[in-house]
Amino acid sequence: MAEPLHRALWARNAGLAEACLRSRFVRGLADGTLDPEAFRRYVAQDAFFLRAFFSAYALAAARAAARIEVARRLHALMQGVLDELELHRAYAERLEIDLEDVTPNAAAQGYTDFLARTAWHAGVGEILAAMTPCMRLYAWLGQRLSAGDHEGNPYREWIDTYASDEFEALAAELEGLLDELAADIPAPAEAAYAEAMRHELAFFEAFADG
Repeated sequence: MAEPLHRALWARNAGLAEACLRSRFVRGLADGTLDPEAFRRYVAQDAFFLRAFFSAYALAAARAAARIEVARRLHALMQGVLDELELHRAYAERLEIDLEDVTPNAAAQGYTDFLARTAWHAGVGEILAAMTPCMRLYAWLGQRLSAGDHEGNPYREWIDTYASDEFEALAAELEGLLDELAADIPAPAEAAYAEAMRHELAFFEAFADG
């Protein structure tokens, strides 16, 4: 039996995932030493990104309207983004961030431009290939970080969110859709997946200076 597409693409980009895990930002989340101002800036930028991510799901669902079951599954994944945005809203209230007045940094702008370009001009399978890395990477990072002792970690909520069974289920659902809808476009899917992973690393590295 052939290896599932999502597993093959993750394996091909494992080096980028490891680089994200080793980034100063993620290491700071892991041990609790991340500068609070860096996390504050991250929350603002990530909320900006998530709105674009939601829009990409919406465009994929519109393109899949003739396949009602696919559209239904995409709609459920959109709810997951709304739940994540609600978490960011709670962070923003505590950290006094105005999420309606966020100027994207170069990394966030580059990532969202890539998502928008793909969502407007590519087919559903390629759109999902551009979106899957975010979900799988965050689930993987959360699970890796949760393996340590984070009882007194100020970023425990972040770790617990992305290590949760609920978030893993969302990532796995998106991977399942990717396998179904992008198997016949391996080259475009691989290119979109790899570009998204590169944007993920650039996004984390944008907070390296605290």
